[in-house]
Amino acid sequence: MNPLFETVTDLNQSRDKIRSRRYGVIKVVDERFQQIQFRPWPKMISVAEATWMGGWQHKRQRRNQCMLYYNQPMGHSGFLALKYIVSTSGTSYGTFRGALVILDEIARLKNINAIVAEVTNGRISDRFLQRIGWEQHLENKKARHFIKRFYGNYPDHRHEKILNDVDVYRVDDLFEQTHAVDSSNA
Repeated sequence: MNPLFETVTDLNQSRDKIRSRRYGVIKVVDERFQQIQFRPWPKMISVAEATWMGGWQHKRQRRNQCMLYYNQPMGHSGFLALKYIVSTSGTSYGTFRGALVILDEIARLKNINAIVAEVTNGRISDRFLQRIGWEQHLENKKARHFIKRFYGNYPDHRHEKILNDVDVYRVDDLFEQTHAVDSSNA
């Protein structure tokens, strides 16, 4: 049985844990992956937390860090929900982008079909989201819903700075080559 809370700092050596845990927080500091903290329950967001705490934290902290909360909803194993992003006034685009790259890597490791998000921050434009691979979803709803679809075609992030020290592709490529040889011998 998994512990309620668990932290991993190596994506490559923690692939099985990443695949089995449904709820997590990705932490990126100074454009470098730090950890994923797995949680026993999904992140629930309140309006007070998002507006009051989020604004307070963003204005008062200067550290270059980003924490991204994600859930894999029960009954929807093929999807991830990007629930909440915590940044500070010192968060660089590279650090923010790094958290999104790690989320894509988690989606790839879990063989996720799509990531969904409800975007409530008006400063995040639809155009920006489209440039980074998201498209509008549920357009007839009042809220701004976006989706990033994969269906087996995941972005190749090997060139991303955030993954310089994380060799997740080497082991996965080796597994795929070995699996292909094993299945051809059957």
